[in-house]
Amino acid sequence: MKNVTASSEKLLIRTLKGEVAERVPFWFMRQAGRYLPEYMKLRAEAGSFLDLAYNPEFATEVTLQPLRRFNMDAAILFSDILVIPHALGQELAFKAGEGPVLTPVNDVRTLEALSMEGMHDHLSPVYQTITNLSKKMPSGVALIGFAGAPWTVATYMVGGRGSKDQASTRLMAYQDRETFSKLINLLINSTSEYLIKQVDHGAEALQIFDSWSGSLPAGEFITWCVEPVQKIIENIRKVYPDVPIIGFPKGAGAKLKNYIKKTKVTAVSIDTSMSTSWVRSTIQPLCTVQGNLDPLLLASGGIALENAVYHILDHLKDGGHVFNLGHGIIPQTPTENVKLVSDIILNYRR
Repeated sequence: MKNVTASSEKLLIRTLKGEVAERVPFWFMRQAGRYLPEYMKLRAEAGSFLDLAYNPEFATEVTLQPLRRFNMDAAILFSDILVIPHALGQELAFKAGEGPVLTPVNDVRTLEALSMEGMHDHLSPVYQTITNLSKKMPSGVALIGFAGAPWTVATYMVGGRGSKDQASTRLMAYQDRETFSKLINLLINSTSEYLIKQVDHGAEALQIFDSWSGSLPAGEFITWCVEPVQKIIENIRKVYPDVPIIGFPKGAGAKLKNYIKKTKVTAVSIDTSMSTSWVRSTIQPLCTVQGNLDPLLLASGGIALENAVYHILDHLKDGGHVFNLGHGIIPQTPTENVKLVSDIILNYRR
């Protein structure tokens, strides 16, 4: 059980809940990863990505690595959104040059082969990592747990891998709505339990990644992105009514406003495409916002990077704001660029 009093004193948690403090808290999506040489060394020692993610000692170390360099206000659990389908019984491998590869779940037969029985045993190394981290967090640093949203996880499960347009999953949703609805309901239930367990073991905030929500038209966005996340949040809040939950429907654009109102997320992560002026006038009055520096600009560096950081800080300074990227750090990002941005944020005052 998490220490609510201790969590509530942390800058990130206070900010997610709406406080506008003198300093803006920050962390970066994929802050633990391939741009860090110490990560690459441990990744090689582990042998495979899944061996790294399912090893509590290694995953704890990887999660802590960026904090030693950059003084972030939060650490995000090192894991992957696809541990859920893996725990449900779907075959999963991470192949060099290809990324995740799964045995497709695209009909009744393959769906019925999946089960939540044994799911938590499979995920026990993840829970142990969170327990380890909750004891090792530096003072004032919050621990964020996460999961993929049902729509995004389903795109990998149905397609068997990532895709640019999620066409096979969209077609299944149109052509076999009954089976696809059963898959989404399975993901709602398993993801709800998974996130609740993360808080049980020490996560102080949660983020739900819906990386492919932008591929859906408005009506399907409501059905497959908004309503499932709404149900997950309702399930979590029956157990943990006060845990902050960040939603990240990447590519939602103008649909973001309705997403916030229906899901009742505590905060929302904004992608690179969103205008900070629009976010300031339309989204910040509804909840805390997180984002939205371009990861490619972080990799590029220079005066353009500095100007962009100050632009975001200045535009969003009057409301709840957690500085972050519009998506995750890319592998070719120089560590000195991350240090530069970190130093600017740590020294910036509203």
